[in-house]
Amino acid sequence: MTLLSVQDVGKVFGTLRALDGASLTVDTRSFHGLIGPNGSGKSTLLKAIAGAHFATSGRISFDGHDITTAPPYERARLGMSLKFQITAILPQLSVYDNILLGLQAGNPVWSLGMSKTRRGLHAEVMQALERFRLAQRADDLAGELSHGQQQWLEIAMALARNPKILLLDEPTAGMSPQERRATGELLAPIREHCSLLIVEHDLDFIKDICDALTVLDQGKVVASGPTAAVQEDPRVKEAYLSHA
Repeated sequence: MTLLSVQDVGKVFGTLRALDGASLTVDTRSFHGLIGPNGSGKSTLLKAIAGAHFATSGRISFDGHDITTAPPYERARLGMSLKFQITAILPQLSVYDNILLGLQAGNPVWSLGMSKTRRGLHAEVMQALERFRLAQRADDLAGELSHGQQQWLEIAMALARNPKILLLDEPTAGMSPQERRATGELLAPIREHCSLLIVEHDLDFIKDICDALTVLDQGKVVASGPTAAVQEDPRVKEAYLSHA
């Protein structure tokens, strides 16, 4: 069943056409990779889907709703969550409190003012930390975590409210090979309840976790479909080789 549908989306910045009729679909509980050479429009498309900027043309629908011009908060309410490439944790708060804030985002303001949610959310906070191998660092400042652990913390925060889809922009950038491998292992279980659309440069990483791939080049979709088929598509190989 289709959860996210992007149809003929274009994006123009002045005289620059960053996206030119890009289309893709993400099914419920599936992992979909968005790949392509540098400057191909991957992050631009992800931001159009998330509402960080609006598409100039085309249509984007999510869970049966037209969200083409919907503000980011409406997309979040429908079940969309996003993690950009640059980490946005709160470094001066504890690892525990970063997760707690993510969970409290869905609570009424009055309950937050009376501090009634911390105890009630403790089990969920610890479950999230354990899922991303951070339980032993719960009381440490988030800024003291390694780069890879900070990425895991932010992914855990993005998943805190159980979204229907998680958008990730190059989550393994700057990670060691061991951290990239662990990231794949940590993401795998979320398929049970959440779809994933991920922009990534590491092809070995993305082909191991994604059911389907969409390849962009110069703002246009070169190929889209099951991972194995897209990898062997001569148009995809040409797109990468031409930018080598």
